[in-house]
Amino acid sequence: MEDSSRSCLKFLTIVLFWCCLASLSLASAHRSEFDKHPLSKINIYKTTLALRDSVYIKASPLLLGLKGEDTAWVTVGLVNPDPSEDDWVAVFSPAKFNSSTCTPENDEVQSPYLCSSPIKYKFANFSNSKYSKTGKTSLKFQLINQRADFSFALFSGGLSNPKLVAVSNSISFANPKAPLYSRLAHGKSWNEMTVTWTSGYSIDEAVPFVEWGLKGETHMRSPAGTLTVEQSSLCGAPARTVGWRDPGFTHTSFLTNLWPNTAYSYRMGHILSNGSYIWSKTYSFKSSPYPGQDSLQRVIIFGDMGKGERDGSNEYSSKDPGALNTTDQLIKDLPNYDIVFNIGDLAYADGYLADWDQFVSQVEPIASTVPYMVASGNHERTWTDSGSFYTGTDSGGECGVIAETMYYVPAENRAKFWYSTDYGMFHFCIANTELDWREGSEQYKFIEKCLASVDRRKQPWLIFASHRPLGYSSNDWFGQEGSFSEPMGRGDMQKLWQKYRVDIAFYGHVHTYERTCPIYQNTCVNSEKTYYSGTMNGTIHVVVGGGGHHLGSFFAGIPTWSLYRDADFGFVKLTAFNRSSLLFEYKKSSDGKVYDSFNIHREYKDVLACVHDSCGPTTLAA
Repeated sequence: MEDSSRSCLKFLTIVLFWCCLASLSLASAHRSEFDKHPLSKINIYKTTLALRDSVYIKASPLLLGLKGEDTAWVTVGLVNPDPSEDDWVAVFSPAKFNSSTCTPENDEVQSPYLCSSPIKYKFANFSNSKYSKTGKTSLKFQLINQRADFSFALFSGGLSNPKLVAVSNSISFANPKAPLYSRLAHGKSWNEMTVTWTSGYSIDEAVPFVEWGLKGETHMRSPAGTLTVEQSSLCGAPARTVGWRDPGFTHTSFLTNLWPNTAYSYRMGHILSNGSYIWSKTYSFKSSPYPGQDSLQRVIIFGDMGKGERDGSNEYSSKDPGALNTTDQLIKDLPNYDIVFNIGDLAYADGYLADWDQFVSQVEPIASTVPYMVASGNHERTWTDSGSFYTGTDSGGECGVIAETMYYVPAENRAKFWYSTDYGMFHFCIANTELDWREGSEQYKFIEKCLASVDRRKQPWLIFASHRPLGYSSNDWFGQEGSFSEPMGRGDMQKLWQKYRVDIAFYGHVHTYERTCPIYQNTCVNSEKTYYSGTMNGTIHVVVGGGGHHLGSFFAGIPTWSLYRDADFGFVKLTAFNRSSLLFEYKKSSDGKVYDSFNIHREYKDVLACVHDSCGPTTLAA
């Protein structure tokens, strides 16, 4: 009988395990039409030639960035004697994009064909609704410096049956290889800042470095390391096929022994083999406070931004409609915060690598001025049979390689993408939900160590963040599924949040905003909603995935633990006034106004106080 019971229990365990895996797979597969990358709608391999000498297409100006600019507007003039409604104009970079630059993926691909996607496109009637009658139009494209020249191609036949009709002249930036798109991040020490940037210079051509120092004083130079990505290191299509584009070289320099809360200026440079110098523009930043330092400290947190197109290209207005609003609002508010956390699904490149350049260009005014810390999301990492915890193709074959190369994080292993970092009175534990986080896993041990290591007298504000909602979310899919979180999400994690008294846990992935009460084991443990004093008793969970990607929706029923829900674009701002007072604000990207907020006021003894499942055994022995 005992053996029979044991066998039955083993069978049930196996069934439950596979049910959970099925839920994970379904969660990853639960996608809307908006998640389809605009460039994936182009049937590149079906392209045929239909070149016509009678078509005129010209791009101007020929040379961009003559004053060192990394962004430029280009006008494409088009005259077509045989126009149609489904004509479209694509931007290719490098300018040469014919079939001689690649090999077929399989024997069924007919020649002639194209092997690389354009970096963006517009329909020919975008700026002239009468184009199909007159055959004349003028299109404006905004280009960024992406280490290669550009050309523009006219196609007929729509996106599904493209026919190449004409190709323009090529244009380029004055220095396509220039050092660009600075992005700051914390190093592994509180007094270390890393500067990462992109260029077209290999280490055989030029030596990269950063010149930096206190504003108004003599500057020093720090060397930089260089990384790049080979096509063969990616996991699948489109990243290693039509979406592949040489990402250039990523350089990272470590600025050390910084004074706390001090203004520094810096610029990136390259020493060419002939002894001449290539310089970026000059930037500035303020170094981080000493861990535990009591001063005004302000943090921005959001996820799921994506990229926009200021020229209206492609269909990014449907895919990432709020990306530019969030970006512009954060640029506008730049003097009023100190550090940013973008907690996953950064560029939504999904294997179209040109998007990464466009994303780092978009956020450069922010990332070059304050530390821009990132987390890994499914659109960076998820790829079946690549070590990802989830099955699916969300990363478009990137399988984490591009994100972990282009962004520095202070992790022991950047491929694992989990790390801790400090900002004054804040201690952050950043998890990677694309890798196993369950009890017994390597990441679980890291998370517990991260939470346990903080001295709450000096750093009272303990923050957990991950991309997928491991805590609580009442979005429509999680509600229908019944878990109200990522399947298996909080099963193992909630005892850590409770044991170490995590104040707030942040998540993206769900493209809405939602805040819970202080909660433990599905139960609100504090009846307050806008002002918390004394012992918290539980963790507040916040979904802040409205950074810019198309919005999600909520489950019809509102759980008792859900205090505020908003299906709009926005971000969270945390302001620590001192060790006893914290202000939480949810702001909308459209106007920067506060739509939800609360305050926490407490003393050190309140953090030490035992709450349910937070303290070990005690003794009455003297």
